[in-house]
Order: sequence, then C-alpha cells, then structure tokens
Amino acid sequence: MSQKPASSTVPITVTEIEEIAKTRLPKNVYDYYSCGADEQKALARNLYMFDRLLIRPRVMIDVRNIDTSTTVFGKRYPFPVAFAPSAMQQLCHPRGELETAEAAAAHGLSMTLSSQSTTSLEDVAKACDISKLDGPDFWFQLYLTQDPEYSLKLIKRAETAGYTALVLTVDTPVLGNRINERKTPLVLPEGMHLGNYDIPKGPKKPVAERIFLNAHTVEEANEIVKQSGPTMHSSSLTWQYTLPWLRKATSMKIILKGVMTEEDAKLAVEYGADAIVVSNHGGRQLDLVPATIEVLPAIADAVAGRIPVIFDGGVRRGSDIFKALALGADLVLIGRPVLWGLSYDGKKGVEAVVNILEREFSRTMTLAGVRSIKEITKDSLGIAKKDGFGIAKL
Repeated sequence: MSQKPASSTVPITVTEIEEIAKTRLPKNVYDYYSCGADEQKALARNLYMFDRLLIRPRVMIDVRNIDTSTTVFGKRYPFPVAFAPSAMQQLCHPRGELETAEAAAAHGLSMTLSSQSTTSLEDVAKACDISKLDGPDFWFQLYLTQDPEYSLKLIKRAETAGYTALVLTVDTPVLGNRINERKTPLVLPEGMHLGNYDIPKGPKKPVAERIFLNAHTVEEANEIVKQSGPTMHSSSLTWQYTLPWLRKATSMKIILKGVMTEEDAKLAVEYGADAIVVSNHGGRQLDLVPATIEVLPAIADAVAGRIPVIFDGGVRRGSDIFKALALGADLVLIGRPVLWGLSYDGKKGVEAVVNILEREFSRTMTLAGVRSIKEITKDSLGIAKKDGFGIAKL
C-alpha cells in the first residue's frame, strides 16, 4: 500500500515514479497493472512506436507564450490529457479512486471511472461534487453484460450521479490471455470489494471472466459461458443493436473505447457515437495488434473531425502527448502513469504525474516551435527509417 515518499528523492519523470511504485506494490498487484496479454508484444509495441517517431523542431519563432489548452465537448482542458479507466485502485492506495478523482478535479481534467472501481460511483461523484465542476466532466466506463438490463441499472446510477459520458469498452467480448493473471490470480484483500456491484456474502470467488480465462478446452469454455449468468461481459455487441439501445437508455454521451481500424471508426460515426477512443486496452487483449499510435493517423483521417478522437496506449512522456496530437488525437488518456502516481503518494503522487507530463508537454511545444495545439500537425513529425540513416516525413 502507499507510503509517504522519501524527502531525499523527488522523482522527475513518470518512469522514476513507476520504479518507486514497483517497490511499494505487492508483486501480483504490480504485475496485474503492468503486464499485457500473451507474450506482451502489443504492450511493448505501444512504447516502441513512439520512439520511432521523431520531432522536427522549427526555430526562430516567438515562443514566449505557449497555450497548451484544448476544448473537448465544449469543456476547456488546461492541457490535452484525461485519466483513463483503471480498475480496483484501492490496491494502490487506501482511498483509491477518491484520491485520483480529487487530483483530476484539482487540475481541471476529466476522469473516467471504471465500473470495476473499489469505490462506488456515487461516492466518487460526491467527493468531487462532479455536477458542479467548472472544468471537464467526469465519465463512466462500462462493460455491457450478457443481460443488458443488468447493465441498465448501472447506467442509470451513473447518469443520476452526474457523469456526462458513458465510455463503453468494445474490445472485450472475452478477456485477453493474460498469462500472469492465470498463474497468479488477483483476489481482492479482505475488506475490499467492487464498489458498484452487489457482491454475495461468503468466500470471494473469481468473476465469470476470470474463470473463462482459465478454461483449458473449448468445451470447458462453452460450459462456463452457459453457467455464468447475466453478469458476464457480452460477446454479442453489434452496431445495429447496441448503440440504438444505449441511446434509448441514457442521455449521456456515448464514447466507444477500443477502436483500432478506420473501418470501425467510420461505423462509429455512422451509428452516432459521440467520440471514440483509439485503444488496444494497453496491450491486455489481443497480442500482436498494431500500436495505437501507428493506427491513429488512418483513424483520424476516417473520422475527418466529425467526432473527437481520443487516444491511449503507451504515453509516458510529454513528447508522447505531442506526437499523438500531431497524428490526429483530440485528447490523450493516461492509465498506468496514474496508478504509479497513486501508489507513490496518493493524490499528491497523481498530481506529480500530471505536473511532470504538463511541464514536459509545454517544453516540447516550445522547443518544437509550436505555440498552440492547433499548430501541432503531421509536419511536426518524421519517422525513423527502419533500415538506413535519416528520417522520412509523414
């Protein structure tokens, strides 16, 4: 659990904060958050592809005044970052999601609360009085279940509590093959529970998705699905049914998280999504998919400005934020860095992550000769040639 940081060592990068978090968290908790699926190639690729992109700095430009702010859904962000949904944050700090939410509100950033949070959505909303925030709104993430009516209650609770957007995760019809979780299952400690669900009393049992993950045969997997009941993730989402059903269910904006192709981006616009999140689930679902940053340009071109394109995956530096914006993102989500900050020093640790990234981003803009978000374009980047010397313009 979180401890006070040593005064003699103040981390100045997100990587340094992660290293501290790694020493504070139990190994199975750190592995749960840090690892990806199968051989973790998608996880590594998310990071690697950022490094292939190089910034083409322009000079002799008056950069005394840098404006890092942006606007999404009519709300002003001091810089183009928001908090991605991350489950069970009390594993990182005793107050978990409350500390994260307070940090987001303090910095005028949006937070997406995971439906699998260890604090109820009502308690998070109350802690920050989210219906009265001057800055960006809070959003609520959801996995639709096999019985949509089971999810409907949660949707209504979120809307009543003041969340303004529903972030529907669409890349998880089943859990990816997370080998570390199969070998060392993560069970919430005594006294900790998922805050948004009615959990039966008695010994804690793995949820249906975790049981399904451990199936050794197709027959065993099919039997688990039959016996799982209404709470297992739905594997039958469709464009024709799901979005119209959600439109009838809620007045919240609908954001689809997990879009990785331009074909699906076009369908999201066609069927009325309010925004999409370009995401491969932090490399935790299908391994050997592209990095999110390398599919972003084609997706942004397909959307053509009709709805916001939100991005996540592998962001660890302010320059990563710059690169994502240059390739078409309107807003960038950070997930694991928030958890490392939370583990490091609760709200103050999350704020440290925000401050580091904001300062790095502003410095990157200054040194690149860019004065505002709208000036960050593909022309700001080149890509390192895979075989040979030099870079190629995008």
